[in-house]
Amino acid sequence: MNEANQGEAIVRNYDEAAEYIMRIGILPLASCIPEFPSLESITRKESWHSGEEDDPWTWRTRFPYEGKAGYGKFMKKKAFLISAEWFPLVYACLGMGRDAENCYQDGLLSKTAWELYQLIDIDQGIDTRALRERAHMKAVEDKKAFDRAVLELQETMLIVISGVKTKVNEAGEANGWSSTAYETTEHWMKQNGIGKAPCSKQEAGQQLLARLQDNCSSRAFAYFKKQFQQ
Repeated sequence: MNEANQGEAIVRNYDEAAEYIMRIGILPLASCIPEFPSLESITRKESWHSGEEDDPWTWRTRFPYEGKAGYGKFMKKKAFLISAEWFPLVYACLGMGRDAENCYQDGLLSKTAWELYQLIDIDQGIDTRALRERAHMKAVEDKKAFDRAVLELQETMLIVISGVKTKVNEAGEANGWSSTAYETTEHWMKQNGIGKAPCSKQEAGQQLLARLQDNCSSRAFAYFKKQFQQ
């Protein structure tokens, strides 16, 4: 992945980014893996948060919306884009391998995370504002617990970030900051025709590492090995 270290933008628009993710399989949003590219490192710094068509920040939710890549904080509390082709393997490797209710009953999922999961399952694409309101967690003192539970659901791959929703006033006009929206992972996969990998957690990890081995530096591979080797 030498292109990550060139210091030059190699992706200038959404279509090029989609093609790049399809080729690389896994791409963090920000540079968090040693000697490995990120959306941040392969795009022009001045394009970020510009609000223009070439703004990579706006692409991050277009990928899951179009079913080209799953998006969420899947590893080490960092946001990743995972191509539709690679997603079933990552899901099999990092996911719980069982439904959320069983995870909760077996003590593998916190009560808050389980309650939020149920609300997301009922209203796929629910945004953060509505989710906090329905969970009765709008108070400032509840924010940390809410954020922790949402992160827990992403790291166990029970949910994905599916887009953003803009706050509107009574007249239907945009009024305020956009808010992150969530779907259950299984719903997102089904909606986009992405099947589950017919293999065990261990086998999925082995397949992922085999794909990464020839395309990573030793430092980057060591990072992925810690994540995918069960």
